[in-house]
Amino acid sequence: MAIDNPRITPVLSDQDITKTAALAKEIWTEHYTPIIGSEQVSYMLAKFQSQEAIAQQIKDGYQYFRISSSEEYGYLSIKVEDKQLFISKIYVKAAARGRGLGNRLMQMAITIANENSLTGLRLTVNKHNLHSIAAYEKMGFTKKREIVFDIGDGYVMDDYEMVCLLT
Repeated sequence: MAIDNPRITPVLSDQDITKTAALAKEIWTEHYTPIIGSEQVSYMLAKFQSQEAIAQQIKDGYQYFRISSSEEYGYLSIKVEDKQLFISKIYVKAAARGRGLGNRLMQMAITIANENSLTGLRLTVNKHNLHSIAAYEKMGFTKKREIVFDIGDGYVMDDYEMVCLLT
């Protein structure tokens, strides 16, 4: 079932950041707990998706956007790096998946990349996040390399870096 008139809006205010952090907690807890466990999810939420972390990322040049209509559905975080657009976060709530919202967020990222004359998109995805990997491949992304990030406290992110060249 389609969602009526979803809007993509920038995350600018403290209230926007608070809503985004709450959305992150809901999505990450549901989606990533089976993949990496609840302890690593809690650690990563505190380190990367708390209100303070999001506010700092925005100060550091990341742009955040939320997609919503009558409720919040998901969010996107991007940053221009060299000649590519890094998609740091792209998440949609489980109940809203399969309705084109992730594609809408990705199309926005592509538009921003094109407006900035960038050569492509880049993202990282957990190697065991098979549904997301398949969705990215369907959107034209290819696996560039395997990467392991030490994120502290004995945790690592075991990911693929994926790229999509823009023509």
